[in-house]
Amino acid sequence: MARDLAPAAPARPLRRDAELNRQRIIAAARDVFGERGLEATLDDVAHHAGVGVGTVYRRFPSKEHLVEAMFVDQFETIREFAEEALRAEDPWEGFADFTWRAAELHAGDRGLREVMLSNVFGQERVAEAKSRMVPLITQLVERAQAAGVLRADIVPTDMPLLHQMIGSVIEFTHGIQPDLWRRCLAMLLDGLRAEPGRATPLPHPPLDVEALEEVMCSFRLPKLRC
Repeated sequence: MARDLAPAAPARPLRRDAELNRQRIIAAARDVFGERGLEATLDDVAHHAGVGVGTVYRRFPSKEHLVEAMFVDQFETIREFAEEALRAEDPWEGFADFTWRAAELHAGDRGLREVMLSNVFGQERVAEAKSRMVPLITQLVERAQAAGVLRADIVPTDMPLLHQMIGSVIEFTHGIQPDLWRRCLAMLLDGLRAEPGRATPLPHPPLDVEALEEVMCSFRLPKLRC
């Protein structure tokens, strides 16, 4: 007598497989873009994720779509930093704390630095997330100025440039002295104070001549690819 065959296990739903692949791709993209910046390609992401590049393109038709999926949450984190800073009792402490926390986030993610300072990558959600930060940054600046602790000639549009300066230091030195940016940011913040005589102790020693030469020789302009 023939034995009844046990029923086959149900196949895993395609939607679940698709979502797992999507999460794997995003996780790989965070690693790849975080380390190499936006010059990395979707081929690089696919290789790191262990999937075919066709799988990446099915989930994300372009690099811009993948950038959007990756970085909107990061922008929301920075927005939350600004909201917390506005609740600080001391306006200068709020302003400085926001600047430090945003720089910390940038220091660990080259791709985020490039997206924050560029309008080339990212779709509508990225642009919207950026725009939501503008009034918060404006409030931080104006609140500190009203308290007499921030230079009166600082304007909100100066803030991205400040982060660009720190981002350049991070880019030049991350492979040699990755915390040197802290020294530079402390100097920048002291330069923004309206109150003399309250300099912050610099949290990192300066470069010597040989280290400075090594840093400057290591600089390369990236070539962005799709």
